[in-house]
This record gives sequence, structure tokens and C-alpha cells, in this order.
Amino acid sequence: MKQETSQNNKVHFISLGCPKNLVDSEIMAGTLMKDGYEVVGDAENADTVIVNTCGFIEDSKKESIQRILDMSDLKQEGKIKKVVVAGCLTQRYKEELVEGLPEADLFVGSGEFQNIAKILKNSDGGDKQKTFFNLPTYLQQEETPRVNSQPGHRAYLKISEGCMKRCAFCAIPLIRGNLQSRSIDAIVAEARLLVAGGVKELIIISHDFTDYGWDIRRKDPTRKESPVELLKALDQVEGLQWIRLMYLYPDGITQEMVQVIKNSKKIVKYFDMPLQHINDAVLKSMNRKMTRDEIETALMNIREYIPEAVIRTQFIVGFPGETQEQFEELLNFVAEQQFDRVGCFKYSPEENTPGGRMDNQVDEETKQYRHDALMEVQQNISREKHSDFVGKTLEVIVEGFSEETDLLLQGRFWGQAPDIDGVVLINDGQAQVGDMVKVHITDNMEYDLIGEIVTEN
Repeated sequence: MKQETSQNNKVHFISLGCPKNLVDSEIMAGTLMKDGYEVVGDAENADTVIVNTCGFIEDSKKESIQRILDMSDLKQEGKIKKVVVAGCLTQRYKEELVEGLPEADLFVGSGEFQNIAKILKNSDGGDKQKTFFNLPTYLQQEETPRVNSQPGHRAYLKISEGCMKRCAFCAIPLIRGNLQSRSIDAIVAEARLLVAGGVKELIIISHDFTDYGWDIRRKDPTRKESPVELLKALDQVEGLQWIRLMYLYPDGITQEMVQVIKNSKKIVKYFDMPLQHINDAVLKSMNRKMTRDEIETALMNIREYIPEAVIRTQFIVGFPGETQEQFEELLNFVAEQQFDRVGCFKYSPEENTPGGRMDNQVDEETKQYRHDALMEVQQNISREKHSDFVGKTLEVIVEGFSEETDLLLQGRFWGQAPDIDGVVLINDGQAQVGDMVKVHITDNMEYDLIGEIVTEN
């Protein structure tokens, strides 16, 4: 039963950053709806706008600040009544943000977002407290309300909070705290609930999938929580068609895990492995706990057991001290490995991280050159990889009309993750959103495939 709340009860969310942040927004939305608030899709139809910020790298910080200022302008124009700043940027910069953004009404850190309904209701009732910060120790429970904001056929499933890694370039542990894993029972219960609501594809997210359960097993060695046991449990969820794993650090990809993925009909053969670099000296400087030989062994294991695997990775160029010779080693490695997908980031110095304090910072012009050179190599690889699909028939989940034109449908095959990879454009045949269809690939572009639905007689 909905509880009584303020008449100013229409809330709009702006969720920035990664899917993990998006799940936090979905939990806030579910919590507010349970307490009688209405979540609306347009800021100008809302009484309150909650900006769930990202504070990971410089560009994301700038985007977060700009969206807060945009919403503050709407408030000044009288179109909304309240601006709430939540999420990672808020947690990370606390006092600086409160002082620098007097236009905002409430500041809710990543250790308090689960209390958003109480905070907002008290504020609507006249409470003058403006800041809400705590240690980020909250862990989603089975009874946690959540509203899936994705198309009904897919959902993100967050299995843990925080991170046990201490990479020199990353501020996540400062913002999100140490690793906290959910129990397998709680994760599977949420998975079943999502599937019962129509979800066909679950996208498993965390800061590092391969560390899942380490904290639980450390406290109680008899517990079964581990990446392999979680995969086996999710594989048994009836009605689930695709399980997609994100953020698999290479040091935890064991042969046993690869075998479980190989033998599963539900776990798509898609490996999202952030490698960051390949030169041993740069990896050590980044505090990455692997060498080039160990990374190549992990890649070889995947390709030996699952030749059809799609491998996506990410690299950072311009880390402090990276020489031209070290960058060229990375460039040659990308050309040799022929990855299916590659993301590339220019290093962004972050406050209170070892990388931000290092000498020999690389200038922006050099970073840009290295970024462009790496992506040029990868674009040619991607184009050639996609040409190999022409003439094949792929199972595709239909997402809706193309973002480019309503004349084409758009979907994804198992080797494409939403929002970060390309799509399959369907230029012949009819289907509904969420349908799984067979698509014969007739053409390819740099990142997208083109095909027609195959009707089965």
C-alpha cells in the first residue's frame, strides 16, 4: 500500500555514468514509488529532479555539473521546484560540491541513496537538512524495491558493490568502498523476479566479476559464493535466454570459468576484459597485478576453448611515464590480437589516486595522438571482423526502430552489448520489441551489421 506523501510528488531521474549507477537510480525510483511518489519521464513535468552523478573521469564530472546547472535553470524558471544531486560525484567531492552548487537543494551521497524517500519526504515537509553523506556500505537486499528502466526484455543485475583492486588510475574504491558481494540466493531470487516480468537477457555487472564472493569466502570459507558457482546457479533460471557478463578482469578468468561458459546455452560467449595496457612496466606502474605473458595466456585459453568468442577490451593511453616505445608495443599488440571490440581512454589524472600524484604526466596532445592512432588500427580490424558475418544467420533480439530512421528495425546479436557495441539493422521483415529472431546478414559497416529476418516455414 502506498503511504501518504507530499503533493509535490512527481520525480524525474537523470542517471549518468555506468550501468551500476543506473541500477542505483532504479532502486531510488522503486523506493520512491513504494512511498507514493510518481516517477515521470520529462523533467518539466516533475516537481523534483534527481541527478544521479558520475565522478569517474574528468569528462563525466563535467557532464554531471552541466546537467545539474541545466536543472537549476529550470528551477529558476519555475518549471521544477527542487534539484537533488546524488551519486558518485556527490560522494567524492562532498563539501566542494555543496559550496560550489548553491542552486541545488539536496546532496545525497552513494552511502545514503537508499534512504531517498525518507530524505525527500522530510525535505518536502520542511526539514532544512541539505546534505546526506555516509560510508558507502549499503548492499542491495532481496526486498529492495527496484524499477527496471531498460526495455522490458533486458535488465542489469548488480552482484556486488565496491572493489578490492587498487589500480593507480582509479578512484572507485574512494567512492564506492571495498568489495561487498551479494549472496547467490539473493542474486538468483532477483534474476527470477526479473525473468517473471518479461526479461530475456540479464547483464551481470559489478566492478570486477572475477572477484565476486571473495569477501564472503574470506569471512566464512564454507560459503559457496564464487564466479563459477554464481554462473552455474544463474544458468538454472528458467525462462532466461541470455546471460551477459561484464567487467571480467583477466587475472580471474580461470579454465574452469571458461569451461562453464563454453558448456552453457544461456551464457553468451562474450568476454568484456579491461586490459588497460600490455607493457609490463606500465602495468606495474598502474598497479595491475598481471604481466603481458599472463594476459596472453588468458586470451589463449578463451580462444582455445571458445574459438567463436567475442572479446571486448579497454586500454588507457598516456598514463604517466608511458613512452612512445611502450605505446607502440600496445599498438602492435592490438594489431596482433585482432580484438572484436576495443575502447580507448586518454588518461585523466584523478585526485587522491597514485596516478594523479605521479611525475612524468603525458601532455594532452600526445594522449590525443595515441588515442587516435590506436582507434584507427582497431577500426580497420572491426570492419574486417564484421565482414566475416556477411552470409551468416544470427539470432538477434529486437530492440525497436533504428535510432537513425523509423524505416529500419534495430537489434543485437549475442556478440553485441547494449549501448557500447554496434547493432544489427534489419531492413526486411517484421518483429516486435523483445522478439528473438533469425537474421541473415547481408552487409556490414564499421560497427554495425545489416540483415533481413529469416522466416521459418
